[in-house]
Amino acid sequence: MKKMNFIIAYILLITLFLNSCDRRTIRTDTLTSGVAEIAVDECLAPIIEEEINVFEALNKDAAIIPTYASNYTVYDLLMKDSLRLIIGTRELSANEINVIKERNQRVRIQKIAIDGIALIVNKSNMDSLITIKNLKDVITGKIRTWKEIDPQSKLGNISVVFDSPNSSTVKYINDSICCGEQMSDNVKAILPDVETTDIRDNMPNRKVIEYVAANPNAMGIIGVNWISNPSDSTNLSFIDRIKVMAVSRAEQARPENSFRPFPYQLALEQAWRENSKLNPERGYPLTRDIYMIITDASGGLTSGFVNFVAGDRGQRIILKAGLLPANRPWRLVNVTDK
Repeated sequence: MKKMNFIIAYILLITLFLNSCDRRTIRTDTLTSGVAEIAVDECLAPIIEEEINVFEALNKDAAIIPTYASNYTVYDLLMKDSLRLIIGTRELSANEINVIKERNQRVRIQKIAIDGIALIVNKSNMDSLITIKNLKDVITGKIRTWKEIDPQSKLGNISVVFDSPNSSTVKYINDSICCGEQMSDNVKAILPDVETTDIRDNMPNRKVIEYVAANPNAMGIIGVNWISNPSDSTNLSFIDRIKVMAVSRAEQARPENSFRPFPYQLALEQAWRENSKLNPERGYPLTRDIYMIITDASGGLTSGFVNFVAGDRGQRIILKAGLLPANRPWRLVNVTDK
C-alpha cells in the first residue's frame, strides 16, 4: 500500500512538471480561472492595475501577475516567448509577427485605448501654454529658459524630466516630436529608489511627478493615466500636486487654440485623424494608442483578460482613468450658454 501511494504521488508530481514545461499542450486555466503572467509597459501601470483588481474581484479563481517594465523589455519578453500577453503602446512589426508565426502561434492585437502624453509643470509656474514647435525646441536645446517661452516669466533654466531611457514615452518624443534631432542635455531620466512598499510608489513616473512638484523650473513628460483625478466623474481635472500645460499646433499658443489631455480632447484629435476635413487646430495633439498583444491559444485566462479589458466594464475603467476607450462608441456634445 505504501508503495502504491508512492507511485501515485510520483505520477502526480510528473504530471505537474509536464504541465509547467508545456503550457501549449496541457491547459489548466479557463477564461475566468487560473494564473496568467503578463508584461506591461510601466507607463500604463495605474490603469492596468485597476483593470486587474476589478477582473480578479469578479473572478475569484483568477490571478493576473503583471511584470511592469520598460517598453523595450516588454516586447522583448513577448518575442522570446517568455510571456504570452503584453500591454504596450505600439503594434508589432511585420518581422515580429513572422517570428511568432514561425513558432506556430497565432497573434491577436487588440487596441484598447487612446492615451495622451501630458506636459506637467510646478504649480507656481505661470506658464501654462506651449506650442508643438516650442516643445521641440525645448527638448532639442534650442530653447533653454522659461523666458524664451514667456518673456514675463521669472523662472530660470528649463529642466525636462521623463521616466526612463527605454520607455515608450521617450520613443514617442523621439519619433513624434524630435523627428530625428538629438535630445538636449537638459532632458534627463528619473531613476527610482531601490526600496519600495508599493510598486507604483517606486516607478519612474511617480518620481517624475514628485520632481516636478518640488522644482519650479521643471517640466515633466508623462502618460495622462498617472495624473488623472479619480474622484472627478467628469474627467475634467487632474491631480492638484502639479499643473498640466495646454498644447497648441499653432505658431503662437493662445487659450482658444491650446488644449489639455482631457478625454474629450483626445476624442477630438481622434475624430480629426479619421476625418481630415475637420478643424485640425481642435483636439489635444500629443496622443498614442495602447494595445494588448496576445500569442496564447484561445480559451485561457489571458484571452479572458483581453476580452474583459476590451469589453464594456474594462472600457469604462479606461474612461475613468482619463483615457479614451477604443472599443466603445463615444459622442461629442457641444454645449453653449445659448
